[in-house]
Amino acid sequence: MPKKIQAIRGMNDLLPSNSEVWSEIDKTISELLLSYGYKYCRPPIVESTETFSRAIGEVTDIVEKEMYTWKDTSGDSLTLRPEGTAGVVRMMIEHNLPREGIQKVFYDGPMFRHERPQKGRYRQFHQVGAEVFGASDAKIDAELISITHSLWKKLGIDVRLEINSLGSSESRSSYKELLQKFLNKNKSRLDEDSLRRLNRNPLRILDSKNQEMAGLIAEAPKMIDHLDEESKLHFSILKNYLDSLGINYKVNPKLVRGLDYYNKTVFEWVSNDLGSQGTICGGGRYDGLVEKMGGNSTPAIGFAIGIERIALLINDLKNRIAKNKPHIYFIVLGEKSQIESMRLSKKIIEALPSLIISNDISMGSIKSQMKKADKSNADFALILGEEELSNKQLSFKPLKGQGDQQLIKLEGIIQHLQEIL
Repeated sequence: MPKKIQAIRGMNDLLPSNSEVWSEIDKTISELLLSYGYKYCRPPIVESTETFSRAIGEVTDIVEKEMYTWKDTSGDSLTLRPEGTAGVVRMMIEHNLPREGIQKVFYDGPMFRHERPQKGRYRQFHQVGAEVFGASDAKIDAELISITHSLWKKLGIDVRLEINSLGSSESRSSYKELLQKFLNKNKSRLDEDSLRRLNRNPLRILDSKNQEMAGLIAEAPKMIDHLDEESKLHFSILKNYLDSLGINYKVNPKLVRGLDYYNKTVFEWVSNDLGSQGTICGGGRYDGLVEKMGGNSTPAIGFAIGIERIALLINDLKNRIAKNKPHIYFIVLGEKSQIESMRLSKKIIEALPSLIISNDISMGSIKSQMKKADKSNADFALILGEEELSNKQLSFKPLKGQGDQQLIKLEGIIQHLQEIL
């Protein structure tokens, strides 16, 4: 027997039993973003490697160690996208979209990073992201945070908001020098990862998950204390917006995010139920990125939501989906009844798209089909045999004690369903 082919480590199948939860998450996010005036876009999964090395930064773990990169037959270096923002920025520049005014867009799809798989963190993972181009005011920062706040309420997720400001590129550069001086004085206390980052990307040391580094990081100078005046004002305005919206937050001076392009506002929504990988949504400003990638100077901000991590947090969503969508199981007996059941199912779904209809295809006995109806957790059964068909009727049977079985005229079934559902 040939050897079984298995999925690549860290790249998981979405099984039918979980697909409803994912669909509901995607639908909830999309509807919310559309209601705020965001428009859907779809950049390609594969981009030129330079798109990411220029945007994310050459000295990040993503670019150095985690990207899936290869050369095509023309010798061009291509990469599976490790994150979504860089591709959207490339799209904005290539099609000159910011010239048309403020752009509010969102996207979804798989991302790829060759890192150690762990709970909620995989080599292929899925994100929904939103980006805004052309708006510099803190009001749009607050809007994005407010959208995500509303999303958690809709999905029933308990998370906390952490915010910080990384200042302007100038103040960040000055702070970087100050931090390097402090860390060089304490070089003996740095772990291997921090020593590697010391001269290339010292801000990432503040984000270390090594508990042995916690004391040193607490002693380090804080970016929030070395902001330029404009960034201070921007951050103050943002906090005023959040206060007025009733959104609780914690200022976390160690929050720097993992990508080099951020400035001013950065934020994360964090869960206590996912261990060390507790961030389910992160974002911030990247006002210099469009220009860095060859476009005109354009303020921009965005966030990305990890779908796998959200799915892990929503234990009862399947039950909530089931309650929201009545389920009907169509029990069919006889050849002629099969054709009529198909016709009726089509009419019912077109008239009542919120219903789920399972039309039995087993051709089994009524007893075996009833067992399948019960196993499917359907709310009602429609029973159509040769006798019912000849009388232009079908049996309507509640399966969860909602009433008695009754005969309904074939052409009256849609009206009956509309009345009881």
